[in-house]
Amino acid sequence: MKRLAKLHQRWSSKAFPWRQLMPGSVVLGIIVAARLLGLLQGPELKMLDTLMRWRPAETTDERILIVAITEADIQALGTYPVPDNALANLILTLEKMNPRVVGLDIYRDIAVEPGHSTLVDILQTFPNVVGIEKVFNEPPILPPPALPPEQVGFVDLPLDDDGFVRRLLLGAQAPSGTFHFSFALRLAELYLANEGMVLENGLRDPLAMRFGTTEFAQITRNTGGYVNADVGDLQVLLNVRSGATPFRQVSMGDVLSGTVDPDWVNDAIVLIGVASLSAKDLINSGAVVSENPGLIYGIDIHAHATSQLVNAVLEGRPLLYTWPNGVNYVWILLWGGVGMVLVVWVKSPAWYWLLLGLTGLGIVGISYGLLVLGGWWVPLVPALLAFTVNGVVISGFYLYDQTLRSRIEERQRVIEQTYNTIHNGPLQTLALLLRDSGETVSWPEALPKLKQMDQDLRNIYEQLLDSAHISKKQHLPLAEETAGADCLLYEKLYEVYSETLQRDFPGFKTLGPHIVNFEPLKTNGLSSDNYQALCRFLEEALCNVGKHAVNATSLTVICQATETENLIQVKDNGQGLTENVFPRTTGGRGTRQAETIAQRLGGSFQRRSTPSGTCCELRWPAPSPSRPWFSWFPWP
Repeated sequence: MKRLAKLHQRWSSKAFPWRQLMPGSVVLGIIVAARLLGLLQGPELKMLDTLMRWRPAETTDERILIVAITEADIQALGTYPVPDNALANLILTLEKMNPRVVGLDIYRDIAVEPGHSTLVDILQTFPNVVGIEKVFNEPPILPPPALPPEQVGFVDLPLDDDGFVRRLLLGAQAPSGTFHFSFALRLAELYLANEGMVLENGLRDPLAMRFGTTEFAQITRNTGGYVNADVGDLQVLLNVRSGATPFRQVSMGDVLSGTVDPDWVNDAIVLIGVASLSAKDLINSGAVVSENPGLIYGIDIHAHATSQLVNAVLEGRPLLYTWPNGVNYVWILLWGGVGMVLVVWVKSPAWYWLLLGLTGLGIVGISYGLLVLGGWWVPLVPALLAFTVNGVVISGFYLYDQTLRSRIEERQRVIEQTYNTIHNGPLQTLALLLRDSGETVSWPEALPKLKQMDQDLRNIYEQLLDSAHISKKQHLPLAEETAGADCLLYEKLYEVYSETLQRDFPGFKTLGPHIVNFEPLKTNGLSSDNYQALCRFLEEALCNVGKHAVNATSLTVICQATETENLIQVKDNGQGLTENVFPRTTGGRGTRQAETIAQRLGGSFQRRSTPSGTCCELRWPAPSPSRPWFSWFPWP
């Protein structure tokens, strides 16, 4: 029950600084609004590219072979575009090595002589050859006339606002009204047909496509980091293959010269395309590792798309997945909240910056791990932004707020300390004069008290300086707390005792022998304010004896510590205090001081007043003799 009460107190409005969390909440609202408006879409997509490039290299996909028509091949031909007879010769040479599918990523809507009739015969002879078209072009680029529709796929790719390719279009309705399939899907369809798998509609989503049990779910306008993206027709996220050599690649000259290993071609998907900068068949992709950062050849992107489809079906290679939008925002708010709590929770600057850096790295690590292990694309940028802004910027606000509060508290402390000094000094003397005002007081009797009050007022400045000196001494290093602070306190208490008894109070004049016991107290970690409050408590208790103890003949002052608690006790045998001295409802200033210090120290204050004497005592728990290892950490 005590633990629950302590937890409740920590999170109560008085104990936990909820007000400091207000700026962080505003920051979270701004970040969420910015994401909803699409202002973070660009950074999120760039971060996705970066994380995909950082993935460990995958093994080379031996199901796919790229036959690149390089700049050297074009120079050897002496002409461009590549003539039909060269393409016919290349396809015929490859077919002799038994490829399962051949994809021709070169437009052939019109003849490029010489050799057009030969190419037509080749295309009509082999049913495993797939040609290309471009349906979303004005005007559209038609497929090779010699190929039937089931051997044609479009090469149109959806572009993001920055011109980069991160999505794959599987099927689309052309402006003419007919439905067409993509080049990569046609290649995968022909390859998987030999595995006994045919293209079907999805089970979870009837508009999606699937092979066997692998369903390619459509993305939405707000999938992942996209905001109101154009995702018409059937689109999926493109999960390119990682590594510097995702596929085997040879040149057209290698094939025609017979230097290519036939095993590389046998039962493989062979893609033929131009890989020359002069041909300008280039695609922007930041996720693919390439020699030209951000640029890859068109034949490469189609190889990645085909590999994604085939390996997802046959190998269970992850596609790219995203969380529902609601979960994404919970993720963002979660990390933003962590940044807010760290600012308030961790007091040590060194620990704070260490935890801030480690947590930031943790956010990146978790996002990277989810992408690598399961293909999950999570909103890293807004989460990291929310955490960093709340952790770094809000810490400045919190530091300013704490500084302002500490200055206010310091001013309040000076006011309290000044008043307490006046209360325990000049006001005590004045109280005696006022108490005796009903009686005939001669000037010789009043003059010493007035002089004492004058001297007390003049000593306030020095006493305040002495208190500030004590405050500095209390900020001792941890290793010196036990050796220095305890001794300093009980010595100072004895000094207060000695000086107070020298004051001209009537109760002190009748005192006989004193019983005094000052021992070191257990005060590890005692603050300077509490230190001074204990001295004021002893001074106030002794002043009460001097002012109110009638015919007291003995005085007992004890300052000692046991294994479990500390004790300061002042006891006399004079007549006890009456109700008109300290009203039962509120008590005097000294009583309120004592109750306040007792509450701050987690102890108790008691004043027992009887006709046979008065006992005033303050008890508070002693700290543990040793600190456990976990107390060195900045736990709240």
